[in-house]
Amino acid sequence: MKIEDAAARLEALGNPTRLKIYRALVRAGRTGLPVGRLQDRLKVPASTLSHHLKGLLAVGLVTQVREGTTLICHAEYDTMTGLVDFLVAECCVDETGCTTAARPAA
Repeated sequence: MKIEDAAARLEALGNPTRLKIYRALVRAGRTGLPVGRLQDRLKVPASTLSHHLKGLLAVGLVTQVREGTTLICHAEYDTMTGLVDFLVAECCVDETGCTTAARPAA
């Protein structure tokens, strides 16, 4: 993952409302949540929810699928895993004698 992509995703999650939205979608699992249910659950105005979802969509943390008249939001687990892996990939690599660091395959 490019550092610019990681920074954009972390910046998106740095907003408390976006983080609440993302956590709700992660908790919902692979079935996702309809926008209306997400709005009810988080108690945010529709325009606020739309604004913050747009930010999460732009960095690839969330996708939306239309089912009839319902818009379903999904957390992108592969993107989330990639971001977490990026953050821990170099854990302790500069520490002398570190045995827990994730080393790249030879």
